[in-house]
Amino acid sequence: MAVFIIAEIGINHNGDLAIAKKLIDVGVFAGCDAVKFQKRTIDKVYSKEELDRPRESPWGKTNRDQKIGLEFGRKGYDEIDRYCKEKKMPWFASAWDIDSQLFLRQYDLKYNKVASAMLTHINLLNMIAEEKKYTFISTGMSTLEQIDGAVEIFRKAGCPFELMHCKSTYPMDDEDANLASINTLRERYGCKIGYSGHEVGLAVSYAATALGITSLERHITLDRAMYGSDQAASVEPMGFYLLVGAVRKIEKAIGDGKIYVQPKEVPIALKLRSHIPWSDARV
Repeated sequence: MAVFIIAEIGINHNGDLAIAKKLIDVGVFAGCDAVKFQKRTIDKVYSKEELDRPRESPWGKTNRDQKIGLEFGRKGYDEIDRYCKEKKMPWFASAWDIDSQLFLRQYDLKYNKVASAMLTHINLLNMIAEEKKYTFISTGMSTLEQIDGAVEIFRKAGCPFELMHCKSTYPMDDEDANLASINTLRERYGCKIGYSGHEVGLAVSYAATALGITSLERHITLDRAMYGSDQAASVEPMGFYLLVGAVRKIEKAIGDGKIYVQPKEVPIALKLRSHIPWSDARV
């Protein structure tokens, strides 16, 4: 089964539609399966005190200025929807609040995403599950008991889903990846398991692929030096192109695990074993 590769644009567009389109183009060029954004209703996700805090950014001097600057509204997402259809690239988004999930229902999206930060938002999970769209659920900063609760909601609703192993640090140190958790999640829940990575580089994602993940999500950026909290944990265009190509090669290399002589090996065996007496040969 092919790994479903998601190019996580998130908020790396910095509120600029031109950058968003270039990032969509990166996903198209690399050959990923979908691009993903993040949607927030600022006053629902953050408190007034948090929004009023001083923060220097390209959009102003408060957290509110910065958060509003990073968000697209209806006009922006209409254009994203149009552009993705033109490029034949599926898109979807992770909603961080109920109003944002309602907003996303305006579009004919095939997938939903539960961000790690939202895994304990029970009302939001119930709302997403009732849509019965295939849902990717990230498990960063969550206990098994919290994941149990999310899985119960989706199974009770009959909503198809897969879990994504994740560590919510930006960027993540390689030694914190704990990729063995992929097998733990698979054994505990008996479902498909993906990987959402925030590490620098590609090696950890390759290793996750070799462990049999069914989906892979990585943040992408035009330049890791750009403004933004997620940029340093993101993959630049050429790196993402290499990542997708390598994952497809690893998929082919894993195989089915059965031991047998491949037809391509037969003439080699006949040649290299021709000097072995028949009486000594093992069938």
